[in-house]
Parts: sequence; C-alpha cells; structure tokens
Amino acid sequence: MSGHSKWSTIKRKKGKADAERGKIFTKWIKEITVAARAGGGDPDGNPRLRTAIAGAKGVNMPAKNIENAIKKGTGELPGVSYEENTYEGYGHAGVAILIEVLTDNKNRTTAEIRHIFTKYGGNLGENGCVSWLFDPKGIITVSKDSVDEEKLFEIAIEAGAEDVSADSDDAYEVYTSLQDLNQVAQAMEDGGITLLSQEASKIPQNQVMLDADTAVKFMRLLEMIEDHDDVQKVYSNFDVSKETLEKLQSG
Repeated sequence: MSGHSKWSTIKRKKGKADAERGKIFTKWIKEITVAARAGGGDPDGNPRLRTAIAGAKGVNMPAKNIENAIKKGTGELPGVSYEENTYEGYGHAGVAILIEVLTDNKNRTTAEIRHIFTKYGGNLGENGCVSWLFDPKGIITVSKDSVDEEKLFEIAIEAGAEDVSADSDDAYEVYTSLQDLNQVAQAMEDGGITLLSQEASKIPQNQVMLDADTAVKFMRLLEMIEDHDDVQKVYSNFDVSKETLEKLQSG
C-alpha cells in the first residue's frame, strides 16, 4: 500500500490549500447531498451519509452547511440533481487512473475529462479497463503526533481493522473493509484518538514505479484531473522513491 500512502501524503498537503479556498467544501457538499438522496437523511441508517458527514467535519465544514446539504438531498431544500459517473484511463508509463465524479451534465464532464487526459499526456479508456486493479477499502488517517502506534494498533485491530500502516511521514493509515469503516472509526474516537479523516477509498493491488521526471509529468495530469469541479476522488497505482516524493512535495 506504499504507493497509496505517498499519494495520500501529497494530497494532504494539497488539501490544506483546497480547504483555504473552499473547494474541498464543495466536494463534500455534493457527496452529502447524493448520499442523503440515495439513502435518506438519517446518518444512523445511512452508512454512506455517516461517512460523508465525518469527512466534512474532518475539513472543518460548518454544521449548517452539512445540514443544508442533507436537506437538499432529501428534498427539504431545492438543489441541483447530481449524477454519479466513473472514468478510467492511463497516465504516463501505463499508470492506472480511476476517477469518480458527481455532475449535473454528464456530456460536458466527459468531454472535459477527455480533454485533460489528452492535453496532459494520458489516455481515457473504456469502463472496466482499470477498475479491476483496485479494491474498495475504508481508510482512517491519524496524525503521528497525536497517538502512540502501539495504542492505535491495539484499538484499531480489536475494533475490526485489517491493517495499520506507518509508511507516511506524517500520519498513520488504518485500513478497514467498507462495512467496518464507521465502527472502527467510532472505536478509535471512543479510545481518545483524534482522527484526521475517514473515507471510503480504493486501494491498488500493485504499483507502477515512476522515475522523477515521469512522476512530475504524471502528477501534473493527476492534479489537473483532481482540480476539475465535478471530480470527487481520483485513485492511481503509481509509486515513487522517497527522494522523488520529497521533490514532489517541495515542488
């Protein structure tokens, strides 16, 4: 899971800038709205909504924004109807890219995603071309400064977590099945552990190692995809050396 950890480290740094300009709020509002529309506005009976609310709280979204997003999903407030869609393709050196979007205009979004792939050196593929390379998982991140690894491991594994990774420099990553994500997160919070985030994710089964020059080009493609307003999540199976990671972070 090392490739995922390194991408997560880069995204955490980038996520701080996104939060400052409110962009990440928009992504969580969309997810909450769609989750509430699909499964109802009660988070106790809607795991997807519960996870989305936890994610929104993790980026300090105001409670009123969360409440309004739920009401838009349940129809209590007027709102835009979003459609879920997935795009799959390849980046530099054949790295797999899996994209999840929420859009109010599928044709427009498809054209724009295709343009990004073409402009920045990738290839948009057919549905199913890379999705089989990723396994659905729950991921909980915890700052390394906030908890002892032994305590974290004990609480997480006892609650049903599958693995705890310390590969990232700044955070532990706790991996769970999707169905166990919320119960593990709750057990960790009950144990006095402060969570940076919890989310439903997809983990690559294997990684493609990129050299420094290729990694810079690939990261540009990945960042342009993530910056698209309709894109919710981007998954990839790239990996880089520690030295290359430090260059990417400093750049």
